[in-house]
Amino acid sequence: MDKSEKRQIVVIHGGDTFDTYEEYLDFLNAYEINFEKLKIKRWKETLGEKLGEDFEVILLKMPNPMNAKYAEWKIMFEKLPQFLNNGVILLGHSLGGIFLAKYLSENVFSKKIKATFLVSVPFDAKDSNYSLGDFILPDTLEKFQNQAGKIFLFHSKDDLVVPIADLEKYKKSLPGAEIMAFEDRGHFDQMEFPELVEKIKKL
Repeated sequence: MDKSEKRQIVVIHGGDTFDTYEEYLDFLNAYEINFEKLKIKRWKETLGEKLGEDFEVILLKMPNPMNAKYAEWKIMFEKLPQFLNNGVILLGHSLGGIFLAKYLSENVFSKKIKATFLVSVPFDAKDSNYSLGDFILPDTLEKFQNQAGKIFLFHSKDDLVVPIADLEKYKKSLPGAEIMAFEDRGHFDQMEFPELVEKIKKL
């Protein structure tokens, strides 16, 4: 990569999946909007300003995150590599993380990846209250590990959305990944994420 080029980071947000359309409608009917939270910028939205002018953060908007379908996300994601440089950094939060793990386990990415960050990412739906729909990982993550660059796994022990047990499953499947386990970050919905910023800057 040319030294004059900004270091690119692609951020894939999370989402929800449902086994049936009826379950999705039930979710929408029960969903309560927190108006104050709608006005808050969280760490994904402020990552660019925290990293500084040497970085270019791409927040890729995936189709219908409230009822996500892997096939739809795959179509959208594959429109992006033409705009990316070699040495790109990929970052997935929650469902966005398992999307990256699945996609890079089943496909060849056309650009060289410097690092991949997985933040509070589900491994499977066993012993969980959520569905992963068609975001199901293959039997092995070897292909993912071979092309994902340096892999970082972030998780918090008090995450009520994705259990900490999923981190242990990733650790077994991705030997060599760097682990950052926290005590009190929940599902990483906070406004600030200084540890992530620091890791990215040190790459």
